[in-house]
Amino acid sequence: MLQNRMHDTTELARWILNANTMVAFTGAGISTESGIPDFRSPGGIWAQSQPVYFDQFLTDASARYEYWRQKAIAHRDFFDSTPNVGHQLLATWEQEGRLQGVITQNIDGLHQLAGSEQVVELHGTARQIACLDCESRFGAASLVEQFLAEDAVPACPDCEGRLKHATISFGQALDPRVMEMATAWTQEAELYLAMGSSLVVQPAATLPQLAKQMGSKLVIINRDATPLDALADMVIHAPIGETLRQVQKAMTRVT
Repeated sequence: MLQNRMHDTTELARWILNANTMVAFTGAGISTESGIPDFRSPGGIWAQSQPVYFDQFLTDASARYEYWRQKAIAHRDFFDSTPNVGHQLLATWEQEGRLQGVITQNIDGLHQLAGSEQVVELHGTARQIACLDCESRFGAASLVEQFLAEDAVPACPDCEGRLKHATISFGQALDPRVMEMATAWTQEAELYLAMGSSLVVQPAATLPQLAKQMGSKLVIINRDATPLDALADMVIHAPIGETLRQVQKAMTRVT
């Protein structure tokens, strides 16, 4: 498929070289290439378990246990994963001044591990645990290990309060400050790369639409079709890492 889209990768290389402001918007598809399963896929955890809603977590001890059980499974899936070429090239483009930053729906922290410094995490990070009562933060690994060893939900070391991964659960509002920054970046972009996202999860999916409304060139790179394909200036249905690798090669040819 990439050979059939070679013209697109060359054209995209030109767009990147000519853009004054470029923003990347990423979803699970960029991390599946690092071996992290998409939660919504047939083999994902949500195909095997019902997600715990935020109000359940707040009020029901058994729901908190089920939440931690699911998160412990997901933790094993992603914690030892490493960034792939897609993450690495976005970090390189940021360091070269071509990319303003990454807005991501992902909670795995792989953009930062690849070297990206300007990252807006719409749905938070699973690499940290937050106390809902005193707002302290802790590294996730030791507390997940404690849960697995004791088969009990850990309490906050500071206040004995309720501990939850620093991620946005179903029914939990996004941090307005995070959404405000993502919106500002989106409005400023001349070129907007939406990659690895189904573009159906709200309100995150409104951002590529906003970019287009503000006059940005919208590029969608995703394995499957999305509801916004007809709106985009370019659509590439192909693996993200290899596509960006081809774009990087084309950038050296057209300069």
